[in-house]
Amino acid sequence: MDRLERERRVLQYVISLGALLPVAAGLYGVLFAAGLTGDQLGVAGDSHYRYLSGLLLGIGLLFWSCVPAIESKGGRIGLLTLIVVAGGLGRLAGLLLTGLPALSMLGALAMELIVTPIVCLWHYRVARLYRDPPAAPVGAAP
Repeated sequence: MDRLERERRVLQYVISLGALLPVAAGLYGVLFAAGLTGDQLGVAGDSHYRYLSGLLLGIGLLFWSCVPAIESKGGRIGLLTLIVVAGGLGRLAGLLLTGLPALSMLGALAMELIVTPIVCLWHYRVARLYRDPPAAPVGAAP
């Protein structure tokens, strides 16, 4: 297996593993609303929490849908990254307006504003190398 194919597979594993978090948290939020945080919500708050959890679940499932033929999913990964970063900016605004949340929320913020954009840039690099592979050195065996 060549280096590019190995890097592609590692990227697939990283995206698969990373998408597990929004899938699990989203599914839990859809089923149990704010049970994870222990917050008490009214009917409207509960409905909104479950709706946003459904979006989170969908984001994770869409990231998983990028894993096969990942090198050709640049548009989808870029759009999902934009959505995740927008959500992270909203979370950051909340942090600035209301104070420090629980450690788990800070971890989510790091995933949203640091890890996801880095993985997206990594994906861009792998996709570009698949599209425009580097030329073999002169005299190299095929």
